[in-house]
Amino acid sequence: MTTPAQPSRFTITALSISGVCAVRRHRMGDARGSLTRVFCPDELAAAGWQWPVAQVNHSHTLQAGTVRGMHYQRPPCAEAKLVTCLRGRAWDVALDLRAGSPTFLRWCAQEISADNQVALLIPPGCAHGFQTLSDDVELLYLHSAAFAPLADAGVNPQDPLLGITWPEPITVMSDKDAQRPLLDRNFAGLLP
Repeated sequence: MTTPAQPSRFTITALSISGVCAVRRHRMGDARGSLTRVFCPDELAAAGWQWPVAQVNHSHTLQAGTVRGMHYQRPPCAEAKLVTCLRGRAWDVALDLRAGSPTFLRWCAQEISADNQVALLIPPGCAHGFQTLSDDVELLYLHSAAFAPLADAGVNPQDPLLGITWPEPITVMSDKDAQRPLLDRNFAGLLP
């Protein structure tokens, strides 16, 4: 006996970088409250998610205007991320660092918030960062690979070569992110 297929609880929208998707969740509710599916590998396969979840992280950022990023892990520890906003609002950015990609060194962004129920799916080989658009922003990250300190890397979020447009003046950034080197014009990208 087969069970009838249920409609997906996600609407997937491809963004301008191959493999980067906005994933809108559909909240189901009744008089008791609501339920929102955060992750389902079968349903997210349509967005390109094909990995196990190896690690889940939660960040809390206190002040609007804060920038965290642009972070990635070097191959062979490259990771996919599914980033969800649990509280507040954030401008979530993906930057394509994949060698040979037609969108190499281009970025795209999506506002994610507790209200809009949108998450950003970021494939391996892309850097990730965000700017908080409100105070007290909480993000939940599902990672396809565990954090590997020796593979930890990043791109300066203010690198003029990248031209990332942050929607608000930057109020706070870690010393580590602010001191990341600028990309050399000879940067060839990340190989798998």
